[in-house]
Amino acid sequence: MSVLFLGAGIFGMQSCQANRNSGINSSSSIKKTIAQLELRIKQLEKKIEHKSTSNTSRDIKAPSGPVKSLTFRLGTKDDRLRIYWADGRYSDLPCTKEQSIWACG
Repeated sequence: MSVLFLGAGIFGMQSCQANRNSGINSSSSIKKTIAQLELRIKQLEKKIEHKSTSNTSRDIKAPSGPVKSLTFRLGTKDDRLRIYWADGRYSDLPCTKEQSIWACG
């Protein structure tokens, strides 16, 4: 009878040890996964920040205020009229040639 209890005790201890080891492995695996997710979140935040920064200078709506200067570009891949505003922003109006007249906007 004592052999049976001894066998059951050894078997129980082995199963506890196996659970303990798998807990350690899953804990480090979880930490590694969290670190990867944090890195990915930081990358996405930088990407979003870069996009929002590049869009601030190219506002589709014309800002209120005086115009500083105009440039008209022809014969390039992007024929356009660019309006530079006094506050530092600019707006691009695409231009096309219709019959013999250039139209922008």
